[in-house]
Amino acid sequence: MVLKKGEIYEGVIQKVDFPNKGRIIIEDTTVTVKNGIPGQRVRFLIHKKRGKRLEGRLLEVLEKSPLETRKPLCSVFPECGGCMYQTMAYEEQLRMKEEQVRTLLEQALRAGGQVDEQGRADFDWEGIHASPIEFGYRNKMEFSFGDDRKDGPLTLGLHKKGSTYDVLNTGDCRLVHEDMTRILRCVWHYFSSRGVSHYKKMQHTGYLRHLLLRRGVTSGEILVNLITTSQEEHDLEPLKEELLSLPLEGRIVGVMHIVNDSLSDTVQCDEMRILYGQDFFYETLLGLTFKISTFSFFQPNSLAAEILYSIVREYVGDTRDKVVFDLYSGTGTIAQLLAAVAKEVIGVEIVEEAVEAARLNARRNGLENCRFIAGDVLKVLDELEEKPDTIVLDPPRDGIHPKALPKILDYGVDRIVYISCKATSLARDLESFLAKGYRVVKAAGVDQFCETVHAETVALLVKNR
Repeated sequence: MVLKKGEIYEGVIQKVDFPNKGRIIIEDTTVTVKNGIPGQRVRFLIHKKRGKRLEGRLLEVLEKSPLETRKPLCSVFPECGGCMYQTMAYEEQLRMKEEQVRTLLEQALRAGGQVDEQGRADFDWEGIHASPIEFGYRNKMEFSFGDDRKDGPLTLGLHKKGSTYDVLNTGDCRLVHEDMTRILRCVWHYFSSRGVSHYKKMQHTGYLRHLLLRRGVTSGEILVNLITTSQEEHDLEPLKEELLSLPLEGRIVGVMHIVNDSLSDTVQCDEMRILYGQDFFYETLLGLTFKISTFSFFQPNSLAAEILYSIVREYVGDTRDKVVFDLYSGTGTIAQLLAAVAKEVIGVEIVEEAVEAARLNARRNGLENCRFIAGDVLKVLDELEEKPDTIVLDPPRDGIHPKALPKILDYGVDRIVYISCKATSLARDLESFLAKGYRVVKAAGVDQFCETVHAETVALLVKNR
């Protein structure tokens, strides 16, 4: 059978590769179909064909997978793109993610020649660590205003799977604490009852854009950020009063109105108006206190982040009298955790607000041997006079910039710890590390993103001498 672009077929998802690429085999032809679960029988449309590479778009799940042993936990599954795996038992999610990540690392090591006598990838895989809580773990969530069909009533929530326009009401989202969903429902009801317009991305008209919520897991403190355009003016005082009167487990410490007139569909700030309280709260992680503001980078699952950073600290090892570079340092969480056992830690981060937060947090935690530099890693490395003894890497999802990677490798440090939120990027970058005489000693996974297709990976690389 010759599969043709534009035609519809049926098949069973045999396996899902990281992050969510399902494999369907029809008469020795493999089709990649995203957004499925192993064992599901699905209908799909071939929408890309490049030589022997075929990609299909999932149209319908005809039969459930044997792995789907739970009922949907929210009202918009499976239309919503947030929780791919919520009908799978958590143990099965972990088992699948562990196999996906381990397979990627093993393939990269075999390709790079790091093998034992039997030709197997030669490193210690330390398994995947579960999140301490499976639901309500996200300390930050960006919700969008829109509609779930053209010119439909106002919605507030997450996008439909595979859509950049249609937005579903997600008033019972299980990824966030109930406090957040109560706030979401309050905001949605306030604006929908008043007929307030949402921003339409194609026409660049309308008022309501996003609702950004942050909640401290340890403190219960909440920031409410309403993002709109400046195209209309509305009295937000009644909304503030309704929010502050909500019965919440935690408490709202800040309500902000953020004006964003950019054309791109991102949460950013042209102007911030504080309607109530303050634009920050404090979170505690492994005994250290961090100030979190509206746009601060912080790991979205605080409790799983403690596990992740404990592994990083163990992998870094003994750093007494040593200089550590923390590249892509965010708000300096890792740098501060390492500062107690290092001579000096230098963090480099391109987001200036994150760097300023890192400096404030270091002072608050009484750490005098942390230094944070605002700038692109690619450029800052050319300007630094210090030479590191150890390097920690926590790059964005797409990995290390290909021009920055050689500069990092040229330091020739004995030990590098690489943290990756996208294992395919780590596997790709390993080729360069192995070629420069590094070997992966051990690696582990941390599930910071339960119910979703994502997982965090930590790898320890040591220089061959």
